[in-house]
Amino acid sequence: MKPVMQGLKANLSLVRPAPHPEASGGRLRLLDYVELTKPEVNFLVVFTTAVGFYLGAQGAWKVLLLLHTLIGTALVAAGTATLNEFMERDADARMRRTANRPLPAGRLAPRQAFWFGVALAAGGAFQLALFVNFLSSLLAFLTLSGYLFLYTPLKKKTTLCTLVGAFPGAMPPLIGWAGARGDLSLEAWILYAILFLWQFPHFLAIGWIYREDYARGGIRMLSVEDAQGRATFRQIVGCLLVLVPVSLSPALLGMAGSLYFFGALVLGLVFLQCGVWAAMSRSKTQARRLVHASVIYIPLVYGLLMWDKLA
Repeated sequence: MKPVMQGLKANLSLVRPAPHPEASGGRLRLLDYVELTKPEVNFLVVFTTAVGFYLGAQGAWKVLLLLHTLIGTALVAAGTATLNEFMERDADARMRRTANRPLPAGRLAPRQAFWFGVALAAGGAFQLALFVNFLSSLLAFLTLSGYLFLYTPLKKKTTLCTLVGAFPGAMPPLIGWAGARGDLSLEAWILYAILFLWQFPHFLAIGWIYREDYARGGIRMLSVEDAQGRATFRQIVGCLLVLVPVSLSPALLGMAGSLYFFGALVLGLVFLQCGVWAAMSRSKTQARRLVHASVIYIPLVYGLLMWDKLA
């Protein structure tokens, strides 16, 4: 980890785009700082953390503990996203979908983004450690470390980056569960497994849609090297086939009842069907529909689990 941190610090001295006049004048560009944190992505992080906390909670609700868990996790996630944009600013500048982000567009200086990200991540980790428990803070730190020091560098080296990134990407439910209980049980790992498998159809479909852009940025997504899409969509369908029975395991293990079982079964089969359609056509249109299906699937499945516990 130390060499990676040294590389991050060394990058601060690299040639940067000409800063935006307001950035060079030192005035706060609030919207650009918010954009660095990828709020649309971190909404899912906060939601899945809340799911883990809710399902892990026992006895009377501890609202303050929940708030500290969510805020601390959100800060670490925001810091991770900011540091990711700092590390990938050169690649972002070469891709159309990311060229207008604050760093490649020159609206913020890299040094500003770096220290902003460090402050957010450190603040979130300390909040979890002080006001929640050490385990939740450790899990958040492992998420940041895995994402920045493994997944991000590997995106330019191997198509296995998606697999590596799925491990820290599925951590939020574990953080929530640990925040509520202070430990991790089999049920927590089931939540982790569902989110872990969900990521493959979601991100591989996105990779297929933007494969030309990823190629311009030097990002070695599987879709960039899989011109015909055979391997990409084989993995998508394969992961969906595994996701369906794994998503039913909460009911099979007594964590949920029949309401969840049949609801998850229907959602899983619909999600699988979208994956099969995308695999049959290998078109960007069907891949985009699969992305939309994935965005709908995960909150509905987790929502069913929460509703089942309430009922």
